[in-house]
Amino acid sequence: MLTRIVQTILLTAAALAVVSGTSLAVQYVKAPPLTDAVKAQVQDMNAGGAVQVPLITWGGDIATILANGNHRNTAANSIFAQQNLQLELVRSDDFRQQVKAYMQGKTPYLRGTMGMINMAAELLNQDPRTKPVIIYQMTWSNGGDCLVVKSGINSAKDLKGKTIALQAYGPHVDYLAKLLRDAGLKMSDVTIKWVNDLTGTDNTPAEALYAKEIDAAMVIIPDGLMLTSNGTVGTGAEGSVKGAKIMLSTKSANRIIADIYAVRSDYFTAHKQEVQDFVHGLLLAEQDLKALFKNKKKQLTEYKKTVSAAAEILLDSAAATADAEALYGDCEFVGFQGNVKFFTDTNWPRNLQRLTDEVQGAFITGGLLSRKVSLQQASWDYNALRKGLAGVDNVEAPRFNTKAVAQVVAQKQNLGTLSEGELFSFEVFFQPNQNTFSADQYSDAFAKVVDLASTYGGAVITVEGHSDPMGYLRKVKNKESEIVLTRTKQAAKNLSLTRAIAVRDSIMAFSAAKNVNLDSSQFTVMGHGIMHPRTGMCGQLPCAPKTKEDWLSNMRVVFRIIQIEAEEDAFIPLD
Repeated sequence: MLTRIVQTILLTAAALAVVSGTSLAVQYVKAPPLTDAVKAQVQDMNAGGAVQVPLITWGGDIATILANGNHRNTAANSIFAQQNLQLELVRSDDFRQQVKAYMQGKTPYLRGTMGMINMAAELLNQDPRTKPVIIYQMTWSNGGDCLVVKSGINSAKDLKGKTIALQAYGPHVDYLAKLLRDAGLKMSDVTIKWVNDLTGTDNTPAEALYAKEIDAAMVIIPDGLMLTSNGTVGTGAEGSVKGAKIMLSTKSANRIIADIYAVRSDYFTAHKQEVQDFVHGLLLAEQDLKALFKNKKKQLTEYKKTVSAAAEILLDSAAATADAEALYGDCEFVGFQGNVKFFTDTNWPRNLQRLTDEVQGAFITGGLLSRKVSLQQASWDYNALRKGLAGVDNVEAPRFNTKAVAQVVAQKQNLGTLSEGELFSFEVFFQPNQNTFSADQYSDAFAKVVDLASTYGGAVITVEGHSDPMGYLRKVKNKESEIVLTRTKQAAKNLSLTRAIAVRDSIMAFSAAKNVNLDSSQFTVMGHGIMHPRTGMCGQLPCAPKTKEDWLSNMRVVFRIIQIEAEEDAFIPLD
């Protein structure tokens, strides 16, 4: 991510610092939550003219430039022009300024990493117009970022109590948070010294590492190579820090930093087709860019145009083509298949929802968020997005709009009409305190679900967990307080949902082991708690079981195969 021009400047500056025996005067800053750091009044979107789209200095953004015809403003016959889009690409590496422009309606788009978007989520969710909708995953960082440590730090757990330099609101905050978490540490276990810039100035993590009080720094890989004598151990010469080494780069941790696009909620609602065309254009450009780099000798003229344009727009110099090529090498495009996986594969540990939970949890401990907030995601017609893409015929795309299905099922549950449209249902039972559901134990039931899901591929399958009400009824008998009763009821509901999820996940694993590809979007999990016992309701309370068999009968997970598309406009299978 660093131009060699800038690298040269840094080398010179660092050398001068070493000669003088002091580090450059790094100015540390505070990094309060963005709710405090960004003050801007939310405004409606600007009307008319080209739509501004932010870029950041990253290899993935070369595809956006290519899609725009290698110009800041959409060129005739470019990929975006063919999608009937008129865009203006604006580089915006200062995320606070980018968020400000987004709130003021200057651009509907946000461009950042999952960490950056999540840092802004609490602020942007304060107004329904600016709630971010995640629409596209561009890349993973694959070698472009690293943690440099000084001597004496040999593993991640050794970071406890250390002082780490980090760019405020930059792309490395969630990287550090994940690294600490996997080492059993929290962000509060280290002292973070925030700096304003990522690279290229006097106020960067790399510059801070020259100071005695700094033990480690999150930096981009060119800075990491400079500080460590080209990736070995710093000798103290030519800008390196004596004893410094790269502890971990995204070459190894290549599924931590996800680069994405988000869009304002009001704009998404009003211009969904336009936003989908933007995503489609990015996918097409990514495909063309890969081909261009692969066949650059055969397509030398076009290759030079794109690399020169990227150098000029991202690096301020059309001559910095070698640096533009290096940018491209630092990232891994995820393509159509990666987007389907990121947005829809509920089993994948690095999907959007799990990254959101992980990042926000860490940011709360680090004081960057006060609470977890929801992030919306787009539900695309992936069959439409396939158009013009090669090699994606075998990619399994979800057939259901999971959000619409969940809304329909919830509505039916509230109305007490969930059983309407039911094609089949059956139950599996469990024992007290049971939280796992092995395929060996439930192989017949799981095989039945796989068969039904495969046969009735246009129907929704609800997986509904139920809990034993005896504990709650005992508390009622003992006249516990309303607070205790409410908590007990909620705990039972949470447990029933956890069991439903566990059953769903075991079925998915069971089917995968048998090489049967089930569509996870077909399944909706629910937790009923104690309110629908097989023993029935006695007034407002579950009826108390009279026998052991009655008691055990309430401990169950119910499967329903429901046909709802015929009567619900909101539910439209995607194929």
